[in-house]
Amino acid sequence: MFHLIEQQIAEAVDGLLRAEFGVASTVVVEQPRQAQFGEVALPVAFQLARTLKKAPREIAETLAAKLDGKIPAVASIGVAGNGFLNLRLRRGAYAQALLAGAALEPAVAPSGGKVIVEHTNINPNKAAHIGHLRNAVLGDTFVRMLRAVGEPVEVQNYIDNTGVQVADVVVGFHYLERNSLAEVRAMVDDPAFPFDHRCWDLYARVSANYQTQPETLPWRAETLHAIEAGEGEIAELGHLVADAIVRCHLATMYRLGIRYDVLPRESEILHLKFWAKAFELLKERKAIYLEDKGKNAGCWVMPASAFKESAAVQEAAAATGDAATGDAATDDAATGDVATGDVAAEAVEDSKVIVRSNGTVTYVGKDIAYQLWKFGLLGQDFFYKVTHQYPDGHRLYVSTAESAEAAPVEEARFGGGVRVYNVIDSRQSYLQDVVVAGLRALHYEEAARNSVHFAYEMVALSPRCCADLGIALSEEDSRKAYVEVSGRKGLGVKADDLMDKLTQAAYSEVLSRNAERGEEACKVVARQVAVGALRYFLLKFTRNSVIAFDFQEALSFEGETGPYVQYAAVRANRIFDKWSETGEAIPTFSEVLTGEVLEALLADEKLWQLLVQASKRVFAVARAVNAGEPANLAKHAFQAAQSFNEFYHEYPILKEKDPARRAGLLWLATYFRQELILTLEVLGIEAPEFM
Repeated sequence: MFHLIEQQIAEAVDGLLRAEFGVASTVVVEQPRQAQFGEVALPVAFQLARTLKKAPREIAETLAAKLDGKIPAVASIGVAGNGFLNLRLRRGAYAQALLAGAALEPAVAPSGGKVIVEHTNINPNKAAHIGHLRNAVLGDTFVRMLRAVGEPVEVQNYIDNTGVQVADVVVGFHYLERNSLAEVRAMVDDPAFPFDHRCWDLYARVSANYQTQPETLPWRAETLHAIEAGEGEIAELGHLVADAIVRCHLATMYRLGIRYDVLPRESEILHLKFWAKAFELLKERKAIYLEDKGKNAGCWVMPASAFKESAAVQEAAAATGDAATGDAATDDAATGDVATGDVAAEAVEDSKVIVRSNGTVTYVGKDIAYQLWKFGLLGQDFFYKVTHQYPDGHRLYVSTAESAEAAPVEEARFGGGVRVYNVIDSRQSYLQDVVVAGLRALHYEEAARNSVHFAYEMVALSPRCCADLGIALSEEDSRKAYVEVSGRKGLGVKADDLMDKLTQAAYSEVLSRNAERGEEACKVVARQVAVGALRYFLLKFTRNSVIAFDFQEALSFEGETGPYVQYAAVRANRIFDKWSETGEAIPTFSEVLTGEVLEALLADEKLWQLLVQASKRVFAVARAVNAGEPANLAKHAFQAAQSFNEFYHEYPILKEKDPARRAGLLWLATYFRQELILTLEVLGIEAPEFM
């Protein structure tokens, strides 16, 4: 509703500018910083001052006089300061439109086709940790935002099941533990010890082993080659490990309400010759060349001149350890051809290795092929089979190289997007630049423009959070503002362990407040509160902010937290619980609340601001999508909750004696509850029945 009025105002002003001054200008619509100046502000007079050679205030006064009474939703137009136009809306008419169910199409330019969002992308070698959760929650929330504004979205979770991290876990089972394939399969099926947790410990041991016994490093290369070739017991062990951990990851993410449409796997990119096709294209169009000297002799490389020089290169140079998206930056380092074993070395040498001298393709090479497929530019496709069905019946597909087990083509159609968002750690910016450079070198300019790196900063732990979770810290680390996690070092918190502890703490709090509801009901609410606390904490910070997760802060019922926003919805429910106890029927609002009644009710500035705040949900989602910033929507939810909490304390509905005003207050509570619950849904947070 609010954005629809903004559009009407912008169109009216644009028409007047053309008719009165013979000029066309982009009409910027703003919101005044203070409520007393109205609901809409226009700085258009300042924009036109130089063109018209007039003072902004003179222009503004002319516009105000000409626009007066011409925009149905606007009650008055005033001039403020040196030339701002301040517009006030017709409060009663605005409320009546909302009461009648007025809606709008949000201000997001349609993509004209499918939007693909790839997120989560955890290497299937160990349990997910909190850094992975930020990726998944950001990606899932952005998907929900896009769908809320009408975009058709396909959710992909790329599975690097042939990479070096999987190889390292296989090394642990095969060389260190001397486990047979049958023994590992028994571990996978053992419910007493989650397999991804077992691999968490094993992965750390293998990494430590390489440090203390570097002569064992050839195990990694041998295992990696066997997995990529897809033959023999080691390859079978690699697939067993990867598939089992993917199932664990799916279960972990579903605890947070996160699900996917398709899991494209790296093994099929190799076996179905996706990379071979992309490789030929890159060579044919001279996007890469065969290096004949230096440390990269025998490698196919892309020159740095093909992609932009940016701060991302320096950021990549500083990156060490696990990236939250799955250690992609360490892929080349693990197998040679890079003198120092990191992305930074390649950047310094002004080239990026695409194919190593031993013939194996790097992470970024495979990702170029994958990106081409996402846009439908490769001329090839996977086969697909159903790998999982969610409780609501939604089917999850996984890529396969076997046509015999594939789902019907009309059932499983993936890829071919018009815009692609890759949710990947900002430390991978350099590699994402190379992928886009590959598209440009192949003359796919439109695809390059529509390839969006949805970057974010890392998640660390506050020292207090480490203490809460039983993580021992050195004296030096305990004095830091935050402690970085590293799966390779085994330092960090598993996502499942974190959610378990959050849920247990929430359960204790909820049960202490609502013992009469019973343990089972309190367990349901505790899960909702824990998920809300975690998701909101990961969303409330802008993507370029490093997060220091704090257990106690996230679960607080006060301040800018998920539980605080959820509690506002619970309070709204409480109003209706108390109303039902009176035995009085809820009035038919459309019959009772006339324009005059609503105008009188909303003469109260606080009530008017509550209504305006609540009615900006679609507006807030659209703005957050345009900005690519879920934190903006989280902020809107918090501010709406603040407004309602003030309303709840200051306007006791059941004590109101005037029937019309009483009905109006009840409608405001009804409308707020509806809008807040819908906002929470987009954030992936449930509104509990009680707290």
